[in-house]
Amino acid sequence: MATIYFSSRNLGIDNLNGSGLGFYLDAFGQSVAVASYQETTWVTDSTGTIQGPQLDNIKYVHPASGEINGAAAQNLLNMPNYLATLNIRFNHTSPIQTQNAQFRVYDRNNINNNPSGVTCKVAELIHPSLTQTGLLGSGDSSWITTFGSGSIVDLISSPGVSGLRPSGASTINVQHDWYLAISSSPNSVGSKTFAGYFSVEYL
Repeated sequence: MATIYFSSRNLGIDNLNGSGLGFYLDAFGQSVAVASYQETTWVTDSTGTIQGPQLDNIKYVHPASGEINGAAAQNLLNMPNYLATLNIRFNHTSPIQTQNAQFRVYDRNNINNNPSGVTCKVAELIHPSLTQTGLLGSGDSSWITTFGSGSIVDLISSPGVSGLRPSGASTINVQHDWYLAISSSPNSVGSKTFAGYFSVEYL
């Protein structure tokens, strides 16, 4: 049997009814200015009004870099998995391989629709080491602006436990972990709601 679990820093983001990620300014509930990106990330409910745990925050600052929790900007390839905005974990009762894993952002009505009134940047982090120097990662070197079916983030095949991927795309395991940096910016005044959608094939 297959299951998918969404978390960040081992904090599940499904512990509130209809929950997910909330992107705010310096504190929970604070609005982000138009054309700016969030300073903090939280677990919240589907309307962004119930405060859950605060998570690590990765803010877009440049096509190839971002800020982790307000620290100096660094290259995406230096960002370790454990500080990712989102960990997508696929478990199966039998060891399997995965392929054609994808992540997209949409308007919460149809996965092919663009999110409304918001720009969302996503980058896959593939960097199991704790070291944040030396460009040791092998994930995305640039942020991807993702929207509906127009721009989908293709994720690595068979990442294995914690993304270690000992046998590359042929890695077989009962657990596979993907790590994403996510950053968002409102295009107009007012709260915005949107959703992420993950799909994968396994064999």
